[in-house]
Amino acid sequence: MVLLESEQFLTELTRLFQKCRTSGSLYITLKKYDGRTKPIPKKGTVEGFEPADNKCLLRATDGKKKISTVVSSKEVSKFQMGLCIPGKGKGKEKGERRERGKEGRREKGRREKARN
Repeated sequence: MVLLESEQFLTELTRLFQKCRTSGSLYITLKKYDGRTKPIPKKGTVEGFEPADNKCLLRATDGKKKISTVVSSKEVSKFQMGLCIPGKGKGKEKGERRERGKEGRREKGRREKARN
């Protein structure tokens, strides 16, 4: 996973939005992050670890490429707006749909009967 700066994250996220526009999915997660890089020991003394500032870990993936960034809790609303703006409120583009009239329905019925 690639940890990026905030502006680089937004530009890469825009690229992922464009890539997944016609097909595929994009997953974005937001998680509280206290700055620890090592796991907490189960037994023994726990070192006094005081997080300096509440932070959030933002991750985005399309299944192949993963990107992430760490943002302070004060900037989260800015990032949420940044996530909405690249998509401009649009979802996936719909593909062309074939029109089926009565004949199309008949063909479907014939295929089902042929299977049985």
